Parts: sequence; C-alpha cells; structure tokens
Amino acid sequence: MVSITDSAQEYLAELLKKQDVEGIAVRIFILDAGTPRAETCISFCRPGEEKADDEVKQYEAFKAFMDQHSIPFLEDAVVDFQKDSMGGQLTIKAPNSRMPKLSEDSPLEDRVNYVLYNEVNPGLAAHGGHVTLEEIFEKSIAVLRFGGGCQGCGMVDVTLKDGVEKSLLSQIPQLTEVRDVTDHSVKENAYYQ
Repeated sequence: MVSITDSAQEYLAELLKKQDVEGIAVRIFILDAGTPRAETCISFCRPGEEKADDEVKQYEAFKAFMDQHSIPFLEDAVVDFQKDSMGGQLTIKAPNSRMPKLSEDSPLEDRVNYVLYNEVNPGLAAHGGHVTLEEIFEKSIAVLRFGGGCQGCGMVDVTLKDGVEKSLLSQIPQLTEVRDVTDHSVKENAYYQ
C-alpha cells in the first residue's frame, strides 16, 4: 500500500490546514491505471466526497482515502516531500501504476484498455496512430477514439472492423459492439487520405 514519508505528511498537513475546512483529507488514486498513460494523483477530499469502498488510512494529522480501483496499482507507492531552494517538491512514485493487473473480476474498462495498449496500439503505431477507450456504453459497447495517423485515415473503417473490433470481441466476450466517435473530417495527420 501507499507509504507517505514523515516530510510528506508534514507538508500535506500544512496544505490541508490552509484549506480551512473541518475534516478535509487527501485522496490518492491512479488515472488510467494499468496502462502506459497511468498517472498517480493526490487531491483534496472534502467531507462527503469519500466513497463507501475507499480504503482509509489515518495519519497523525489527517486521513488518506485510497480509491478502491487504484489499490492494486498503489502497491509499493511512496509519497515524499523534499525541500529545495524553491521551497520543495511533493513526489509520488508508484512503480506498479502502469502494470496491467487483470483477473476475471477486473472491470471491463481495464480489460479493454489492456487489449488496446498491449495488442492493438503497437500495430497502429507503425502508421503513427493510436486508439483509446472513451467509455463503456450500455455495459457492453466499447466506444473508442482514434488519434494520430488514424484520425481521418481513409482505411479507419477497415482498421476498426477487421482489426480492433475483432481483437476486442474475441478476447472480451462481454463486449457486443465497438464504436468509433472520432471526428474523421480532420485529415492533416492521416496515414491514408
């Protein structure tokens, strides 16, 4: 789980005190956990903003809420504060944040992202393209957005139906459909025009 050093605890306690909100805490979470885009974040957590399934750790001067979905990716994470000539810097190192951690119980979003980042995007990168998951719609439809050389590409329908959709549907049986929400009228970086 997350380790917050003494210097980081002192720094965070000062920040929280300046907010002048009774019971304010911090929230630690990872955006796009298990993907190459993973970003570890710390934010204020006002009373009432905590979630029922958060893991809570009480420190001397504050509470830290860890997002349930982020917990497996926060293993061995360290929050530290180092003073320097400019005042100091808070750092968060989460070595497992980008490591895919999939199981049968993993959310559909995590499984889709795993296939996109580890199997689909390496192939699209040859044409300067990539694809990301926008959302899971109606619990079984993956809504995707193409970028780079795929945006505006004349072959994107083939890529979507014969490549991306086939890969996703064959590996994730819970999916029923894959849709593209990309504005393909923008063609300046398109691989094929």
